[in-house]
Amino acid sequence: MTAIAVTGHMDITPATCDCLRRALRDLLAPYADSGLVGISCIARGADSVFADAVLDAGGGLCVILPCQNYRQTKVKADHAPTFDRLLAAADDVVIMPHTTANREAYAAANRALLERADRLVAVWDGTPPSGKGGGTADTVEDARRAGLPVDIVWPDGTKRGQ
Repeated sequence: MTAIAVTGHMDITPATCDCLRRALRDLLAPYADSGLVGISCIARGADSVFADAVLDAGGGLCVILPCQNYRQTKVKADHAPTFDRLLAAADDVVIMPHTTANREAYAAANRALLERADRLVAVWDGTPPSGKGGGTADTVEDARRAGLPVDIVWPDGTKRGQ
């Protein structure tokens, strides 16, 4: 079994999701026959595109939700069908003990992702950490400090700014 977690930007433009899907499909292909498990918070953008790529590769999905009311308070109506579909497809769902979504809850969810992973996929444009904690760059730094292999995925043409 190979457990691969994801961190990435939420604001990937819809027009560039196809090139990201292809890149993730290619990255995950070597793991498809080894009991692939994808670990994701299934947020809009990179997390959901990754989760779909894992499922398309025949892998299982572990979803980590940052807080108890994440679905009700943070999932926007246009992302809800995707979120609900991915949540229903998950083999395992971990809900962090936080009551509300905040930087602490996101940081804790990211730590939980890394604790379960053999490697990390970062859909990341290289933007440095904001200093607030819990973001993509912070998760990449945490993974590297822990000695976890990190694959950076940012194919040509991928853009942010929905």
